[in-house]
Amino acid sequence: MGFGGGSTFNALLILADFDFRHIPIIALSCNIVVVLGNCFRYQSHGLIPWRFSIPLIFASVPASFIGGSIQVSEMIFMLLLGLGLIASGFLMWISPNESEENSGKNRKNIYSNTIISLLLGFLAGIIGIGGGILFAPILHLQSTLSSKKISAFSSLFILVNSIAGLLGQLYKNIDTDIGFDFNEYSMLLIAVILGGQIGNYLGVRIFSGSIVRRLTSVLVIYVGIRLIINI
Repeated sequence: MGFGGGSTFNALLILADFDFRHIPIIALSCNIVVVLGNCFRYQSHGLIPWRFSIPLIFASVPASFIGGSIQVSEMIFMLLLGLGLIASGFLMWISPNESEENSGKNRKNIYSNTIISLLLGFLAGIIGIGGGILFAPILHLQSTLSSKKISAFSSLFILVNSIAGLLGQLYKNIDTDIGFDFNEYSMLLIAVILGGQIGNYLGVRIFSGSIVRRLTSVLVIYVGIRLIINI
């Protein structure tokens, strides 16, 4: 689908009853592994809109680190995650229309997009998503960039915010006793590497992207609603 999968990782980890303090670390790590390859591919085709991306990254990365470093209770985490999953699920359901780049709108929306970038970066750090799945539909509505460049930007946005959020999460837990061991979850990282490659092949050659996106959105919305009901 062109995203990192953070919303789905969170949903599956919640269903598997993982420690809520581990969930952002695992989800962000998986995000990084998935979108790193995407970014190399987009860059090799000259699709990453660097002039558009850099100001937004400067706003989102510090916010993502701060969000990741903030200690939150399990109730607040579940509430924010639930709302984030529901929002991303609904946005995932909407199939974006093809859009053409409009440089005039690009300049006009830079200030609002900077604020959006900061807020999404902060949320990404707290709950363990990259934020791209929330930003992409906004950019499609704005017709700020072409569809391919929006996908490229989303992958880059997810990558940098996932790295910053993960660093914030690790910094927060330096002196805690949550006992996180990356080796314990190494199989998950191997799984997302393989899954990312298989998914890319199937998405290009076999499955309709809209069908996969909508099936995933149902899972994400279901888990989000369940989280909020059970708080």
